[in-house]
Amino acid sequence: MKIAVAGLGYVGVSNAIILAQHNEVVAFDPVRSKVDKINARISPIEDREATQFLAERPLNLRATTDRDEALAGARFVVVATPTNYDPGTGSFDTSSVNAVVSHVFERDYDCTIIIKSTIPVGFTESLRNRYGSDRIIFSPEFLREGRAVHDNLHPSRIIVGGRDAEAKAFADCLVEGADDKDVQVFLTGSSEAEAIKLFSNTFLAMRVAFFNELDTYAEVHGLKALDIISGVSADPRIGNFYNNPSFGYGGYCLPKDTKQLLANYKDVPQNLIEAIVSANSTRKNFVADSIVSGNPKTVGIYRLVMKNGSDNFRDSSVQGIMKRIKAKGIEIVVYEPNLAEDTFFKSPVIHDLDRFKAMSDVIVANRVSAEVRDVIDKVYTRDIFHMD
Repeated sequence: MKIAVAGLGYVGVSNAIILAQHNEVVAFDPVRSKVDKINARISPIEDREATQFLAERPLNLRATTDRDEALAGARFVVVATPTNYDPGTGSFDTSSVNAVVSHVFERDYDCTIIIKSTIPVGFTESLRNRYGSDRIIFSPEFLREGRAVHDNLHPSRIIVGGRDAEAKAFADCLVEGADDKDVQVFLTGSSEAEAIKLFSNTFLAMRVAFFNELDTYAEVHGLKALDIISGVSADPRIGNFYNNPSFGYGGYCLPKDTKQLLANYKDVPQNLIEAIVSANSTRKNFVADSIVSGNPKTVGIYRLVMKNGSDNFRDSSVQGIMKRIKAKGIEIVVYEPNLAEDTFFKSPVIHDLDRFKAMSDVIVANRVSAEVRDVIDKVYTRDIFHMD
């Protein structure tokens, strides 16, 4: 069948690749450079498997800036456009999703819309009511930055917010594209699927916040955080994973999804969800104050990306640290190989690593790599396990 994919970010690219193994996929995006890369079999995102599949696999995939070219004759249109959280409205900005949906109905395309963009609970139902159609389905993604194609090949679960034949057909497409065929498939209501996405990411954020606050306690009281975390994590009910301290949770999903879930709790009693959101700011304040307390003249920010193998700066936790330190009047310099610009938020970007090390009194690294081990005495990090 023909499938259209709207948006060539990491969700759109990874889904396009998986689906193009067994279907004709036409992706559309207004950014010409992304379209050209797909057509040249170059990945527009930093993702090892995406690069490999585009270069080596016989995918039935092409891209265009013309959405009508992509939509004509498609059975499904997968919407993977960005939905950032808007603090002014207390909700996701769903304008990019609305634009695709309205275009489908204005042009009367006979396709089922599969929303992959993260949206508020109840959003799909509101669209169905607006357009008088049940051919709008939400199907959440659970993809890691830099490993999106891998996670679609080996999904933890597949969730589709519908129970009809079209929902099952799309779930079957995802299973067909996966390497793991015994994956659990859940066909649910649309609002339940939306809630699964937000609660899943908020739980992950809660886990990050918990181990960060454990680490804060250990640092304040001069205790070995590694010993405490290792002992706590040995309990199989807790588990020895997702427990490496950091400067806070960040990236594409966790900051905005936790805030959206909190907004969805407007008329529902809660304490924990609000604490998860506020804990991230508390952690950043503590880290920044710890760095400033050493009275450095120049602080070097080593890497803006969230983790190794990613090219995403959006809402990376180290940016929050950087802004707090800069507000104290301390000079900031940045080392980020993915940045071609000479400044970032009015701070100099140093493209030579050795010069960056020499200039910095303290090097702030959310994650330590071999590049800075030679100046480890200068490095401020809470990275205990030296892993993401």
